[in-house]
Amino acid sequence: MKKLHTSLIFSNLMVTKPLNTIYLLMRNFITNFVRILGICKDFAGNRVNELGNVPRCGVVPKFSDLEVIALGITAEAFHIDSENYLFYRLHHECKNDLPNLISRRQFNARRKLTARLAEEIRKDVATSIDGGENVFCIDTKPVKVCQNARAKRCAMGRDNPEAAPDWGYCASQGMYYYGYKLHAVCGISGVIHSFDMTAASVHDLHYLKDVQWEYHDCMMLGDKGYLSTEVQQNLFDVANITLDIPYRLNQKNWRPPTWAYRKFRKRIETVFSQLNDSLMMIRNYAKQSCGLFTRMAGKIAAMTFMQYVNLVNHRPIGQIKYSLI
Repeated sequence: MKKLHTSLIFSNLMVTKPLNTIYLLMRNFITNFVRILGICKDFAGNRVNELGNVPRCGVVPKFSDLEVIALGITAEAFHIDSENYLFYRLHHECKNDLPNLISRRQFNARRKLTARLAEEIRKDVATSIDGGENVFCIDTKPVKVCQNARAKRCAMGRDNPEAAPDWGYCASQGMYYYGYKLHAVCGISGVIHSFDMTAASVHDLHYLKDVQWEYHDCMMLGDKGYLSTEVQQNLFDVANITLDIPYRLNQKNWRPPTWAYRKFRKRIETVFSQLNDSLMMIRNYAKQSCGLFTRMAGKIAAMTFMQYVNLVNHRPIGQIKYSLI
């Protein structure tokens, strides 16, 4: 009898502990959803009305546009990249906290419609963190959509051939991949100010054409993929942007990179590592290119919001794993 009683107690502990942990996880999810929604309201300004919606004709949604944006950012911050799993948990465990919650299909559609508004808010949050910087890092990151052996069967982009993925080569990792390329401009404090996604076959230099119209009177630190004397001179003449790139070993006037260059360049590499590790950008379940772009933007927005929470709480902004505890 004593052995049976002990085993029953042990089994009860093994069952109740995971359940309590799951319950606390969703409590924490709702708490941080409210926090992120408050940040969205603070930075939305006159882009939305008093109900949190972009003014438009038709039925006024009860679940506002800002709530859609906040829900997507919170899900990415909590590493929930399956919408099916997310809405199952919300409908069964948080129904009273979100009485006006929309369906998963509606959330998927409205998340794409509010992507532009979400990016405008994210840019304002990034500017509030380090808006006075004049030194930036620019780099690219490969975004695979499938394994190489499945590239011919990949259906992504068939509905929109202009946004279809393509084959590309990543020199830093020494691999060929099928997918897209993420171009990003990051401040030396670790905040992404602007980004774009192109097919993997697009050269890194093409993104600099957009950079020269968004930035001016600053310094850009790039890797050897941006090495072009003509492009460097054009950036300086058009927008007074100094593009600092180390020479190749076989070039004249070669000199080793300075300590400051290596330190600042490491910042954007750390940001990409956090996107892969903490926000799982390396993994996605999108079926179409539009959905993939929306999810990538959501992950970057989640990172920016977590950095802002750290800033408000007087913590190092780079410690994003501790921001929503």
